[in-house]
Amino acid sequence: MPEIAEVRTVKSVLKKNIVGRTIKDIKYRYDGIIKSDKKEFKDILIGKTITDVDNIGKWLLIKLGDYTILSHLRMEGKYYIKDTNEEYEKHEHIIFHLDNNKDLRYKDVRKFGVMKLVKTKDIYNTDEISKLGIEPDSKDLTDKYIYELVHKSNKPIKELLLDQSIINGLGNIYVDEVLFASHILPTRLGNTITLKECGYIKDACIKIITKATACGGTTIRSYTSSLGVEGTYQEYLQVHTKVNKPCPICGNIIEKIRVGGRGTYICRKCQK
Repeated sequence: MPEIAEVRTVKSVLKKNIVGRTIKDIKYRYDGIIKSDKKEFKDILIGKTITDVDNIGKWLLIKLGDYTILSHLRMEGKYYIKDTNEEYEKHEHIIFHLDNNKDLRYKDVRKFGVMKLVKTKDIYNTDEISKLGIEPDSKDLTDKYIYELVHKSNKPIKELLLDQSIINGLGNIYVDEVLFASHILPTRLGNTITLKECGYIKDACIKIITKATACGGTTIRSYTSSLGVEGTYQEYLQVHTKVNKPCPICGNIIEKIRVGGRGTYICRKCQK
């Protein structure tokens, strides 16, 4: 699943290619992606010009003046820009025909992604955005903020860091990396995490997400950002996907376990 670094990459690439373009028509090949009224979605957007592309955590915001498309890529959603007369691929579900004989095409093999049309002034009041926590490299992320939200919980710290209402934008890859850098075992309960350790988590979040964003995110397995752009942060991963390989710090063999149903990579010697 794309996490905050990958979504920022999608944002940057789309921003260069579609801002200033007008939507001439919209074609649905599978409309389950659209979580707004399907007719209203078309009626409002056709003729609108794209003014900006932004993101809040894992949510993409395609802005068109008074209205904004909230788009979540979920597991495998991707955007591509293609010539309008180019043949459709099997899983290209939503097609935006632009005014330069190009299409913005949303492709999603699993069909888990969502798009929702909202008024731009109401973005921060929507259910999708209003409940989100602080982004992992924000200056507002503090030791105390993390501690206050985890220290009363009996859930594993990995599950808590995956909770978007606590830290907005972290997913499975970066939580594994953050907890390794913090020397914290992902199975430890939130109520065992000290304020000092929350400081380690904060510092790791900032360092890792800043670097991952600069690298264009992580490209592993089925996920690439969009438009053929591939990130390079996989070259810096310390534990994620490294099962049965030596820990880069101590040489102990990295294990794969499950926490909250998610594949999780750990070094039992470094992570306490």
